[in-house]
Amino acid sequence: MNYCCIADDVKLGENVKLAKFINLYGCTIGDNTKIGTFVEVQKNASIGRNCKIQSHTFICEGVIIEDDVFVGHGVTFVNDKYPRSTNGNGCLQSEADWKVAPSIVKKGASIGSGATILCNVTIGESAIIGSGSVVTKDVPPFTIVAGNPASILRRINAE
Repeated sequence: MNYCCIADDVKLGENVKLAKFINLYGCTIGDNTKIGTFVEVQKNASIGRNCKIQSHTFICEGVIIEDDVFVGHGVTFVNDKYPRSTNGNGCLQSEADWKVAPSIVKKGASIGSGATILCNVTIGESAIIGSGSVVTKDVPPFTIVAGNPASILRRINAE
């Protein structure tokens, strides 16, 4: 029995490692990336090469994760600035009723377990997001942030 749901439109690179109980559709995953158990990656999301996505993580439409990124357990990305169940007519919203608000995680960044990444943010190259943080604005490259909302703790060496 196969415990993975991988749609035909998923683009998988070479040597991708997939755990059981995952849901992938309409996304791209680069070479040598590892996807953990209970991960969902939605359409129009992209994960680069040599990434590690830990269990229970949700990567929604519009999220771009570049190469060499670590995403800890239970990380949630958000792609809607003002989420609503219904539109102005009282009907359930459809794709026509809202616009994806993307986010990008730059090369070599690390996101700690339990973090929430709100929409329209860029996490800079090699930045580190502390566990449980809520990222509400851009994170500069080579910076450690933590808290709710996440704030800069210190810069780190580019080396």
